[in-house]
Amino acid sequence: MNSAGMLVDAFGRIREVVHEAVEGLPPDDLNARLDEGANSIAWLVWHLTRIQDDHVAGVAGVEQIWFTEDWAARFALPFAKEATGYGHSSKQVAAVRVSSDELLLGYYDAVHERTVSFIRDLRDKDLDRIVDESWSPPVTLGVRLVSVIADDLQHAGQAAFVRGALERR
Repeated sequence: MNSAGMLVDAFGRIREVVHEAVEGLPPDDLNARLDEGANSIAWLVWHLTRIQDDHVAGVAGVEQIWFTEDWAARFALPFAKEATGYGHSSKQVAAVRVSSDELLLGYYDAVHERTVSFIRDLRDKDLDRIVDESWSPPVTLGVRLVSVIADDLQHAGQAAFVRGALERR
């Protein structure tokens, strides 16, 4: 397996966890918070998808699907369209509410497909390209993609945990 194949596999595993955490849940469960400071499944999956959309679009040199496919309007969230959830307060987390699992998974799947399309044909040497010079050392494409995978897996696992807790209530 080459590096691109490994990355496709990693993003595919994230997709599996996201779908297992979200599919079939009613809006009340998607938007539920285990306590007033906790993240909901809706916020967790929206956030991980926004980060993936933002970061992959940035390194691919394309516009985010959030804007090009008008997901921002479909979600109709009460903060700046550019928001990704990074640094959100508890009040902002509570404001991310979805009307259905289809909405959440529709956006996620669109971003996933774009991501896989971008990484499928990468060569190992492509992963050494510097994509962000604001860090020391500068961030390579490979490091950025691993960072997205790590963040996505963490939040997908949290969403799965929340689902499990809700199902045990």
